[in-house]
Amino acid sequence: MRYLKYLIAVLCVALIFVWQQLKGMIVAEGPLQEVVNVVIPKGANTTVVAKELKAAGVISHELLFRLATRLNSADKALKAGEYQFMPKVSVLQAMEKIARGEVFYRKITIPEGLTTGQIMYMIANYPGLSGEVDIVVREGELLPETYSFELGAPRSSIILQAKSAMEKVKQVIWENRAEGLPYKNINEMMTMASIIEKETAVAEERALVASVFINRLAKKMRLQTDPTVIYALTEGEFELKRALKKSDLNVDSPYNTYRRYGLPPAPICNPGVAAMEAAVHPAKTDYLYFVASGNGGHNFAKSLNEHNRNVRKWQQRR
Repeated sequence: MRYLKYLIAVLCVALIFVWQQLKGMIVAEGPLQEVVNVVIPKGANTTVVAKELKAAGVISHELLFRLATRLNSADKALKAGEYQFMPKVSVLQAMEKIARGEVFYRKITIPEGLTTGQIMYMIANYPGLSGEVDIVVREGELLPETYSFELGAPRSSIILQAKSAMEKVKQVIWENRAEGLPYKNINEMMTMASIIEKETAVAEERALVASVFINRLAKKMRLQTDPTVIYALTEGEFELKRALKKSDLNVDSPYNTYRRYGLPPAPICNPGVAAMEAAVHPAKTDYLYFVASGNGGHNFAKSLNEHNRNVRKWQQRR
């Protein structure tokens, strides 16, 4: 009996020692040396998850991960998805991330000034998304922004996010517009914003560019802006990839502001927030013209004579 008690005591000590060792191994730094993403497939059990983590270098021992999930009652809680693991992540940290479903969110950034056709093409070919693009979207309805998505998310979900975001933003901007603007409706505001977006990428110039077009509308002058002609030629489906020719200015299109008065019938791209803000809060100037300065910006002029001098300066820089 004495020996039995002694043996039980030794076994208890041994078990406590093993338990402490296991706990230490579960919370210890893991073998991972660099950031890695691991995809846990749907319906994967603990064994499959452990194999995926081992293959990716996140853990050293599959059995240890399986024990950790059992000891923490997480073996039925592991969720499918894409997970990103940092270097030295422990078995416990990896298990908890998957059990909580802290999936990795990928990102897609839609730049300002793209046409709807260009955005649709971008989304249709963006990695990590699934399904077809089957939503009809008009020009100017998508907000240029960075959107997050889970691996395998429908492509339509990005479009819906961008469309919803644009609807909210443009309504707020429209409701807070300055008084006395020549826009009949929000569509005209968006059309002006799209032209501003295409005309300059210089933040300080957007309100000045807006003032030029506002002043020209007030004087019943044609806007004569090149981006509208480019849109008339391409219909927003592709890049022109060449300089405009003089003959292009005669293209018969409602978007050709060299031939038509007023604003085009609809936006020519998807403008960003800054361009929309410039459209509703233009600078107060007497400018009627502008031309590229040759250093990334533009030179503005109040008269045709002054403008022609600026044009000659630009031509000399070319």
